[in-house]
Amino acid sequence: MKIYNNILKAIEEKGAAYFILIDPDKISENNLSRFLSLAEEAGVDGFLLGGSLLLSGDLKSVIKRIKEESQIPIIIFPGSVSQVLPEADALLYISLISGRNADHIIGNHVLAAPMIKKSGIEPISTGYILVESGKVTTAEYMSGSKPIPRNKPEIAVATALAAEFMGMKMVYLEGGSGAELTVPNEMVKYVSSQCSIPGFALQLSMTWMLNRNKSAVIPENSAKNLSYVFGAAILSFYARVQPSKHGGLSPSR
Repeated sequence: MKIYNNILKAIEEKGAAYFILIDPDKISENNLSRFLSLAEEAGVDGFLLGGSLLLSGDLKSVIKRIKEESQIPIIIFPGSVSQVLPEADALLYISLISGRNADHIIGNHVLAAPMIKKSGIEPISTGYILVESGKVTTAEYMSGSKPIPRNKPEIAVATALAAEFMGMKMVYLEGGSGAELTVPNEMVKYVSSQCSIPGFALQLSMTWMLNRNKSAVIPENSAKNLSYVFGAAILSFYARVQPSKHGGLSPSR
């Protein structure tokens, strides 16, 4: 429960925690050291590592390299059972609750459970909600699931509440890799106002956040450098959603 409790502590102290999603297929070994240095400077709370489909990325070697150069926790964002690795600090135990594919709701979880138990990695039960994003994404195609229509926030709320009532610790809203559109802010705010568990929500690009709300992002120079090193399309920036008394999205860093 160490990593999960640290996340809750960050939310309590700062209103939100700040995470970066890393795709092992797209990470550059040459720029990794610079990136990790900028992430430390920016006060990143954790890395999410993984993806729906890995072709060339070596998850284990990426974890090893990050561990050698950074103290930032690594949470696996698994796309398959093969991505359960004890070298990481924790793992999002994701159930694709917006879909109706039994393998992604419970089937793969049964296969992964003994591996997680044996490895000792910390599982964080998470309800994964796929949202329509303008085109078919990798997550949608690989999971064979239909995303929630982006103009139906009430469906997202009902789905997130189901995750909460089933005892899941978090919810995760996104369009998937290659999405043209991010999760609508209105949907994020509505889910945030109705659910008492924290969650991830993919926000607009780092450039947009920097221009529109500088206080909600890492320091300006670091943000620009991170964008330069990897490109906004490769790194997705996530804000921790915390229910507020005003029913809105709590600020990220």
